[in-house]
Amino acid sequence: MNVEPGIHTDYAAYDSGDAQRRRRRRLIIGAVMLALAAVIAWTIFGTRTADPPQPAPPTVTVIIPGRTQSAALISSNGTISAKREMPVGVAGEGGMVVRVLVEPGDWVAAGQTLAVIERSVQAQQANSLAASVRVARADADLAQSELDRAKALVARGFISKADVDRKTASRDAAAARVAVAQAQLQQARAEIGRLDIRSPAAGLVLTRAVEPGQVVGPANGALFRVARDGEMEVRAQLAEQDLARLRVGNSAEVTPVGNNRVFTGTIWQMSPVIDPQTRQGTARIQLRYDPALRPGGFASVTIRSGTVTAPRLPESAVLNDEKGYYAYAVAKDGRVVRRDLKIGDMSDAGVVVLAGLQGDERIVLSAGAFLSPGDRVTPHLASTLANR
Repeated sequence: MNVEPGIHTDYAAYDSGDAQRRRRRRLIIGAVMLALAAVIAWTIFGTRTADPPQPAPPTVTVIIPGRTQSAALISSNGTISAKREMPVGVAGEGGMVVRVLVEPGDWVAAGQTLAVIERSVQAQQANSLAASVRVARADADLAQSELDRAKALVARGFISKADVDRKTASRDAAAARVAVAQAQLQQARAEIGRLDIRSPAAGLVLTRAVEPGQVVGPANGALFRVARDGEMEVRAQLAEQDLARLRVGNSAEVTPVGNNRVFTGTIWQMSPVIDPQTRQGTARIQLRYDPALRPGGFASVTIRSGTVTAPRLPESAVLNDEKGYYAYAVAKDGRVVRRDLKIGDMSDAGVVVLAGLQGDERIVLSAGAFLSPGDRVTPHLASTLANR
């Protein structure tokens, strides 16, 4: 009975010590966990470096083009040819050529003989017909004399009126035979005249396709080609939207390939139809004769279609790709924006912009090839154009 309280007291002390050990263990484990968390946090966050500073947007030079009045020009090219080319060939039955009287480059008058065809047979036929005319006239003169004598005798009653009528008919028939013979002679002479190959109008001989001794006929086609009055033209191929801006009488400048001279002409005719395949039409520009204008040659053409008030950009500001011409503008927030353009005249003064700009935009002057839409830039207004 006295032992039991002692034993109870020892168990209580043991329980108290065990609880203290558990608390110390929890504190140690908590401290280790905090230390481990600190190490992990330092590993994750302590080793990170600060983000590098973002570079400043690049500076680009910009211009404000404004709007200026410029000549509206349309550029094209075409082939030089005679304005009115006249093919000259055999008009009659033809024959052997005995003489050719002109060379390419010669000027000829209207009706001038270009070549002569041998005509000995036709000449003999004409001589025969001329003799027939003389015979018919002699018969007609005899018939007229007999009629006159009959009229003198009918009043005396020596011949009847019926005889006079017969002689009158004979006289009329003889006169008709004279007319037929004369017509046949004139026809033969006309055929002989057609053996001379003549120019239908004054002009410049362009080509010659016949030589003496050659037998020619209507099937040979053109033996000569003559440019009437020597006038030339350029047939410029134009897009339908450009053709709609032009009128007959607009002036044009023509520069033949391989020649630095510029020739001035005017549009005298425009194509009334558009080719459905190429979507192009033809403007025919007439030019005065000049030895430098050779038919068949190629030439560049600049046509003036009035004036236009539009922005003008330097060539360095205008870019192009598969979508067409464009320029880069800088918006208010400093970002690059693509502006698609329709351009007109391109000259040393710059490129006329017909559509796509108002003129108050800030346009990148150069280095546009290194930019992309949406890039942020710092615009710098070009000093040479700031007061434009």
